[in-house]
Amino acid sequence: MQRDTVQDGPASGRRERTKQRTRARIYEAAIALFIEKGYDKTTIDDIIGRADVGRGTFFNHFQRKEDLITEWADVRRCLMTDRLKVSVGLEGTDTATLLHLCVAILAQVNEEQHEQASTMLTAWVKTGSPLWEAPYTAAVFADILRDGQQRGDIDPGCEADLIGNVLRDLYLGALFRWVRNNSPRGELGPELRRIVSALLSGISRETERSSPLAGAANPPGAARSR
Repeated sequence: MQRDTVQDGPASGRRERTKQRTRARIYEAAIALFIEKGYDKTTIDDIIGRADVGRGTFFNHFQRKEDLITEWADVRRCLMTDRLKVSVGLEGTDTATLLHLCVAILAQVNEEQHEQASTMLTAWVKTGSPLWEAPYTAAVFADILRDGQQRGDIDPGCEADLIGNVLRDLYLGALFRWVRNNSPRGELGPELRRIVSALLSGISRETERSSPLAGAANPPGAARSR
């Protein structure tokens, strides 16, 4: 019995790795086609042709074409979350610096995927995903604000969850304008920094409002996110 278990383990692992590679191939083929042809004009037949898999294999991994948008959002969220954890975990860093670092990371991820972000964000909005997705960036912002209240550099009367949602909404607004205007690389970050600076002026303690960090062109610690 023990010998069978040992033999099954590696085989099961290989099957899972093969399954994940196939899923990744379908996903990557779909993203490339969405960029080339547009989301609406790309069919499932186009995707399975590019990925070189059968229809049954496609539906084993994705029930609908829309599920590929969910997959894109999940991949993107993991990337952002991993990088944001670095900023949230910086001990002894003031709230202004942490918030500026967070939006610098968000801008960096979008700038790195400029063409993909433009295509997929449009599809993401069309499917109504922003209405149903958990606001994970709002939670990150709120946690930073609560820590700032404990340190004393954020007004204790500030509603952290509310302001976290406001920051997320402002971030998404800036992101959608960036896509709509087909803005060149490098323009998203400065707008997000201006948004954070404006908001901080209203929720920082009086002793912090004159801090040059709120208007910094390059948020301290941004280099550590690369």
